[in-house]
Amino acid sequence: MDEMVKAAMAKWPQVPACYGWLGLDARGTWYMRDDRTQAAGPFAPLSGESTKVSKGAPLLHDKLIAFIHRNYLPDDQGRWFFQNGPQRVFVELELTPLIWRLQPDGRVLAHTGMDAGPLQRCLLDEWGRLYLQTAAGLGLVHTADMDSAADRVERGEWVPQEVRSADLERLGGFIRSPQRAQQSDTPA
Repeated sequence: MDEMVKAAMAKWPQVPACYGWLGLDARGTWYMRDDRTQAAGPFAPLSGESTKVSKGAPLLHDKLIAFIHRNYLPDDQGRWFFQNGPQRVFVELELTPLIWRLQPDGRVLAHTGMDAGPLQRCLLDEWGRLYLQTAAGLGLVHTADMDSAADRVERGEWVPQEVRSADLERLGGFIRSPQRAQQSDTPA
């Protein structure tokens, strides 16, 4: 986490959290979601849900994206967030909080540049999507890296276990929609 972010948190400890304004898709692209976008629908449907989605506008500013990457982490409830100064901006996830990129030298890095650490297991869902559970967390293998991933599976380096996509949050210990979780916890 950036030092200036830590300083802002210490200076203003009571800033309310922000929900629904930032999303991460299955290719590691960040999306800004203003009020109109949020009113048009969720970032991604939850398991078994068929609804119109409303992603928002993709972030294109490299320095902003790098800032988000440096300050992106989970809380103890499994909600991933971007610490924006003193404010936590909880992230809506299309699938997983991490998108794995396979490197030519064999390393696995998250979309943020973080090293995956040791592989714990490889998972394959009913849609043919490949996930890696690592020391850093559970993430989806980027679609552009599926040829390299298939090579690792064929060589026996990775042995995919079947998983239902509906079980990923529980297995990975994360919450795909902190906004909906927060709304369901708020008394009417």
